[in-house]
Amino acid sequence: MTSTQFSQDHKIQFLFPIALASLLVLGAVRFCLDNLKSNQFHLLWQSGFSQIRFLRVPINVSADEVIEDGCNLFEGKWVWDNVSYPLYTEESCPYLVKQVTCQRNGRPDSFYQNWRWQPNGCKLPRYNALKMLEMLRDKRLMFVGDSLQRGMFESMVCLVQSAIPDGRKSLRRVPPRKIFTIEDFNATIEYYWAPFIIESISDHATNHTVLKRMVKLDSIEKHSKQWEGADILLFESYVWWMYKPFINATYGSPDNVREYNVTTAYRLALETWANWIESAINPRRQKVFFVTMSPTHLWDWEWKAGSDGNCFNETHPIEGSYWGTGSNLEIMGIVKEVTEKLQVSIRLLNITQLSEYRKDAHTSIFGERKGKLLTKEQRSDPKNFADCIHWCLPGVPDTWNEIFYAILLQDYRKH
Repeated sequence: MTSTQFSQDHKIQFLFPIALASLLVLGAVRFCLDNLKSNQFHLLWQSGFSQIRFLRVPINVSADEVIEDGCNLFEGKWVWDNVSYPLYTEESCPYLVKQVTCQRNGRPDSFYQNWRWQPNGCKLPRYNALKMLEMLRDKRLMFVGDSLQRGMFESMVCLVQSAIPDGRKSLRRVPPRKIFTIEDFNATIEYYWAPFIIESISDHATNHTVLKRMVKLDSIEKHSKQWEGADILLFESYVWWMYKPFINATYGSPDNVREYNVTTAYRLALETWANWIESAINPRRQKVFFVTMSPTHLWDWEWKAGSDGNCFNETHPIEGSYWGTGSNLEIMGIVKEVTEKLQVSIRLLNITQLSEYRKDAHTSIFGERKGKLLTKEQRSDPKNFADCIHWCLPGVPDTWNEIFYAILLQDYRKH
């Protein structure tokens, strides 16, 4: 071997590991850039390869996700879209309760799953589970209210859970709470049963009285202890108030029970809640939303003159302007007045009007009553047994969460 050949071989041996290392570095950089571009997250092994955590990646809010100034997300129309909706299925989400799984319970049509909410003059950004999870990193998101609010909670869990690896998510029940834990993001999505927001004799998570209702209009501490420290709170309370025009309540003295007009009682209850908001919420790190009334469709003569039924057998939304008797304008006014007086910013998630059109999306006879699915005899009597209050999932509550997601995304972009 000549000295020249030896020198060339030596250079090759020296340069080869450098070239290989360079290729590996370039490949790793390209991998990271590709993931950043698509806004995906990769897994980072830490602590002796014993723990998996998602790498924090800034959220990229693309141009088509930006909501134009002045756009009202709550005004618009429902558009048929059987290509991109539903956003999940009953089968893909194991966390749904039987009350809302209408397909599994025998509903013959699935049209109610294929409608997309289209705001006037702007576009609602497509829901992205990974972006939502990143916005929830190190946070507690809590839904507070009745079973309609529980439906919104379950919808949110279903919207994000498919993006979380098996074994890194869990749902546990700690009555009156449900807690969905997302380990890799150190986050929880929670639900708290409080049908009147303030304390009442109906506060037991499962054994609560429906016919007898008595509320403590100035008492909230028992509930609020569970909410303290939550980073994002969504409150809702309406349908439990509307059982009768009057409600038994205490105010001032716990022993003095008397009858109140429902709207008077509702205002007093909301003022008690507002006082807690003022004293307990830190607006620099906490966000508070109030979800407006979820409408009912108990009488179909409201959209079908001369008829004597309800939401049963309805398969399409109402077209044109519509406001049913199931939504109380006085209650809406009270919510607006009380929240506007607060020093802490409370944002209304005004789902009422857009949900008014959806007479087709209730559980009807394909849900539960008193924890049991309806019998064949009960299903044959929809006039008396159809549930025109609760919503099937997937369905309308997914849209509520899409709008909520859009608002959070705009907040993230601005900060």
